[in-house]
Amino acid sequence: MENKIIIPLDLDGKEASELAKTLDPKICRLKVGNQLFTSSGPKIVKEFQQQGFDIFLDLKFHDIPNTVHEAVKSAADLGVWMVNVHAAGGRKMLEASRKALEDYSNPPLLIGVTVLTSFSEDSLLDIGLSNLSEQVIRLTRLAKNSGLDGVVCAASDTKFVKTEFGKDFLTVTPGIRPSGSRLDDQSRVSTPLEAIRNGSDYLVIGRPITGSSEPKKALEEIYKEIS
Repeated sequence: MENKIIIPLDLDGKEASELAKTLDPKICRLKVGNQLFTSSGPKIVKEFQQQGFDIFLDLKFHDIPNTVHEAVKSAADLGVWMVNVHAAGGRKMLEASRKALEDYSNPPLLIGVTVLTSFSEDSLLDIGLSNLSEQVIRLTRLAKNSGLDGVVCAASDTKFVKTEFGKDFLTVTPGIRPSGSRLDDQSRVSTPLEAIRNGSDYLVIGRPITGSSEPKKALEEIYKEIS
């Protein structure tokens, strides 16, 4: 089976390094986000790559087009497998991020963030927007039309995304919680098997693995479930 599990290492550098050593790069990829990258920088990416892991650099770039263009190029220079930008940055920013990868023979996958899975309808209203589903659709269409490879979205949105924008348009789904797990700060969640059945290409599974007393065993059990 294709390597579909992405584990976010939202930890300090030492903890992340120790945890990565217990995981198998044949059945998972690693996500380096704001916390870890800010504390440890590109060296932690290189460390994980040397261990055989594909890296999703999850910094959610959202800035003026030229700044995002250069940031995406820097990510590509690091040799990461996937990088993301906020689709809400608008068409010019998204097209600039796509253009940044034109000269690379093996560019990272470029993924747009639609609406964070921690958002509910009420929290969307707080920033002056309404109808969460319509916002996801609008931003997904913008990402597709701007040449991105896919989107980050809730598993509940995946069926629609695949139907509307094609099976090859990738879906990366956070908010994955095995049955009986705590929701933590997520509002829209799904089990790993539900997400796969909905058509999710990649599952971001954090605390059920990283917060487990036996992370290696927790990863292996989820891998078996979706296999």
